Amino acid sequence: MQRDHATAAEQDDRTENRSITENAGNTDDMEKTQENKMGIMPVNKLVFNMSIPMMISMLVQACYNIVDSVFVAKVSEDALTAVSLAFPLQTLTIAVGAGTGVGLNALLSKSLGEKNFKRVNDSAANGGFLYLLSYLLFLVLGFTAVRPFYESQLKGSSPAILEMGVQYLSIVMIFSCGIFLQFFFERLLTSTGKTVFSMVSQLTGAITNILLDPILIFGWFGLPKMGVAGAALATVIGQCLAGIVALVCHLKFNHEVKVSWKGFRPNVSIIGTIYMVGVPSIIMQSIGSVMTYCMNKILIGFSSTAAAVFGVYFKLQSFFFMPVFGLNNGITPIIAYSYGAQQRKRMIHTIKLSMGVAFALLLLGFAAFELFPEALLGLFDASDAMLAIGCPALRIIAFHFLIAWFCIIAGTVFQALGKAIYSMIVSIMRQLVVLIPAAYILAKFGGLNAVWWAFPIAELMSFVVSTTCLINIYRKVIKPLPEGNEG
Repeated sequence: MQRDHATAAEQDDRTENRSITENAGNTDDMEKTQENKMGIMPVNKLVFNMSIPMMISMLVQACYNIVDSVFVAKVSEDALTAVSLAFPLQTLTIAVGAGTGVGLNALLSKSLGEKNFKRVNDSAANGGFLYLLSYLLFLVLGFTAVRPFYESQLKGSSPAILEMGVQYLSIVMIFSCGIFLQFFFERLLTSTGKTVFSMVSQLTGAITNILLDPILIFGWFGLPKMGVAGAALATVIGQCLAGIVALVCHLKFNHEVKVSWKGFRPNVSIIGTIYMVGVPSIIMQSIGSVMTYCMNKILIGFSSTAAAVFGVYFKLQSFFFMPVFGLNNGITPIIAYSYGAQQRKRMIHTIKLSMGVAFALLLLGFAAFELFPEALLGLFDASDAMLAIGCPALRIIAFHFLIAWFCIIAGTVFQALGKAIYSMIVSIMRQLVVLIPAAYILAKFGGLNAVWWAFPIAELMSFVVSTTCLINIYRKVIKPLPEGNEG
């Protein structure tokens, strides 16, 4: 927030000094009297300052997703299908990590905006505790749930795909400690505006993954040829290194948040606040896992190639959607901070600017899917059968890009303002109430090509519900806030 007059600045500084002394009660916290950049930097500069590092790191993640599947596709189409079928449980792991992070991020940023530094530190400690519990859950699932999960999708149709899938997903889930470590410390960095370090962490993981993929999959430099197990090991090694880098960056540079578990006891109030925002986000993303699982079952009824095309689509669309999610990660703390600091004009400016950027990114994705589907599928050594299924699939699904940008940013606003229940409602209606039933009906009566129209149909419904919820949020939450200075 920029000051109009020196006297106003001095008054605000005195108010902040009193607030900090009352909250923290020690001289170290006097360093925090200066406003976080989320309160003073001009909005245009702030959005790009916060988001570009996240967008770059997400773009690298998307490149990794594509490169990973490109290497796996060179093993065989069955290997590509096996990895594609793992997507629902992999997504569930990410859903828990990212959803918990959304709740933690919103609470941390709001507490920073309120200058309540004791609550900031307590929130960080409780967030770390929740990530530990999350890892233990997926460790158990990695030993018990993977084979039944694959068997339920394949129904004995392909023993080769089953064994490769179990091998791949077991490794990813049992060693998922790295991704939860990464999520935790990246969220602490993001909450204070230090997104460049989050970018460094994610780049470390993704580049490590990309470099290790061919080495472990094909057995380069005298190592054994490991196939899909090598792809899984490359994934978890990259995640662990990324988590370590995020930890080091937090300890060295993130002085606004101090994490200490000395004498720690879980705080029910803080955990409840984190999950009030986080659980709807977890459910929302977990619904994506259910959707993918159901779509795999529908498509496997046509052929394993159809399921592989669906997996390839998810890899390709991530190249355009992941930067939008990076934008989300950048603007979430800005919106939450502006809410805590009672700055309506900064909040609205942030939302409008992010919608414009998201639209441009997904318009580019729409053009690529419509104009170059053969080239995109060719990255995965697509057979003639895969091209015949995949080209019309990509062109049809791409229509939902033209609507999705609005729904994604609207969902981010809901989460940042502590109203993630709206995001959950939209996601449930889109993916379970509309998409899956539509896909099932279209598969029964229209054949394989008709199935893909379920995506644009569901996105249209999502747009209507998201718009309704956003108008309601604006009237009840945003509009009553004082305007403040835009900066």
